Amino acid sequence: MEHSTYKKWSAEFIGTFWLTLGGCGSAVLAAAFPGLGIGFLGVSLAFGLTVVTGAYALGPISGGHFNPAVSIGLAAAGRFKASQLAGYIVAQVLGAIAAAGVLYLIATGKPGADIGGFATNGFGEHSPGKYGMTAALVCEVVMTAVFLIVILGATAKRAAGGFAGLAIGLCLTLIHLISIPVTNTSVNPARSTGPALFGPSYAVSELWLFWAAPIVGAIIGAVIYRALLASNDD
Repeated sequence: MEHSTYKKWSAEFIGTFWLTLGGCGSAVLAAAFPGLGIGFLGVSLAFGLTVVTGAYALGPISGGHFNPAVSIGLAAAGRFKASQLAGYIVAQVLGAIAAAGVLYLIATGKPGADIGGFATNGFGEHSPGKYGMTAALVCEVVMTAVFLIVILGATAKRAAGGFAGLAIGLCLTLIHLISIPVTNTSVNPARSTGPALFGPSYAVSELWLFWAAPIVGAIIGAVIYRALLASNDD
């Protein structure tokens, strides 16, 4: 095993840890704070900022995926070796679980602590806006597809250098602004898995959708980009 491989896995672990802790942490700890709650606008910005900061700090090491769906989508687009998928996905999921564990310890560190939904994703009765399974499925597929198109375009050779992390982070912020009311926003199976293991029991039973929909969406986004938008040097 090449030493650089461990560095890539470590970068993906840390990046996904930061995304989950920063994004979900803002929802669990800050969004509902009496009188100072940041609301879903603040949570949306928090998720975007984790990607921006993580991309610039860790992207040069691993590519800054921090998301199994992104890794799969990049592989489908020919931008990432399929042989590396397993290692990346394991590192991402472990990073998200570790972050959720840390967040749980912090959130329960006061008398009478109530973690509520613990930033988990859900549909039907467990959707913030009570949206059904079909709406949740369509939302997650479409949002992830667009996310992949933005990632592929922002990281193409013809794109403006140095701005990919900013474009991708802002895209994730916009995705959250649209879809928090529908699913509490996943577009990332690892981000969904970590909180589900520490949150309400329903989160695990509905977790399948937040793996299936982002992966399908990522592949669709990759196919659309390659078919309609890619240039010869992509």
